[in-house]
Amino acid sequence: MAAFGTVFMPQMIQARFSDNQWGETSVVPCDKLEFHAGAHVLHYSSTCFEGLKAFRHEDGSVYIFRMDANIARMQQSSALLSLPSFDGDMLKTMIIDIVRQYADETPLPPGSMYIRPTHIGTEAAIGKAAAPSMSSLLYTLLSPVGDYFAGGATALRVLLEEDGMRCAPHMGMVKSGGNYASALGPISAARKQYQADQILFCPGGDVQETGAANFILIDGNEIITKALDSTFLHGVTRNSILTIAKDLGMTVSERNFTVTELLERAAKPGTEAALSGTAAVLTAVGTFIHNDKEYKVGTGEPGPTTARLRQALNDIQWGKSEDKHGWLTKVV
Repeated sequence: MAAFGTVFMPQMIQARFSDNQWGETSVVPCDKLEFHAGAHVLHYSSTCFEGLKAFRHEDGSVYIFRMDANIARMQQSSALLSLPSFDGDMLKTMIIDIVRQYADETPLPPGSMYIRPTHIGTEAAIGKAAAPSMSSLLYTLLSPVGDYFAGGATALRVLLEEDGMRCAPHMGMVKSGGNYASALGPISAARKQYQADQILFCPGGDVQETGAANFILIDGNEIITKALDSTFLHGVTRNSILTIAKDLGMTVSERNFTVTELLERAAKPGTEAALSGTAAVLTAVGTFIHNDKEYKVGTGEPGPTTARLRQALNDIQWGKSEDKHGWLTKVV
């Protein structure tokens, strides 16, 4: 499998908003976009996106996982960026139509078809630094994928960063490219200096999220993760993992916690930590780096509870376990 997200289906589906209305959807080549060089998105970053997946089951059928939750979050991101609003059913139909077109290309487990809806402001108006775009483009790309982290089952090395933030606090709930771009510099520096895979942003000692995923700590039968607020992304995978953990009888604690508590708990033999996200799924963290010192998380290796939760999620996605929460939408 090629590097995650580098292979695309040749066509995508799109719809344009102008003159206060949405036009008809159309399927077009995905290797080019047509809009003015003065488009709002290029100058003032009026852009948001989503990431979700379609899965092939043993009988050949294809299901999309938690599409409604991703569409709702994209509507929220669009509203927070003052992009034109869209009807959720329109995007749902677009996603189903393009996934159905390439259903035969959906990889078998452990692969999947990554789905990337994107919404961008297209009005040619470089004088609108303080005003929203009145036109936009909504499109959905498809990319067959395998594991996000090239290391596979290897536990990640994560730098704890107490001085910086992933993004501006009021932008945390928005799934926008600018938030990821703002984290690139620190992540690149952490890779070079510490061989870290990611940064866990902990402004003022408050444990939040990494540059591209939510963070959870597992201490025995308890999962601890930051309580939802506007400063970080409300992950759909995070919510799914917490729901599964409750189903399995685990205690879920959504609350603020500090770097000091994190390191104290990480020193215990049975402690585990993981990153959750559509791309990462649930990936173990084995080492924290803090103030130039390294701290193992438990044994430093991927732990059994992380593996159990990831497998439980995968089993639902792949149709091997009951979908009792109604998370799957059948495409074919």
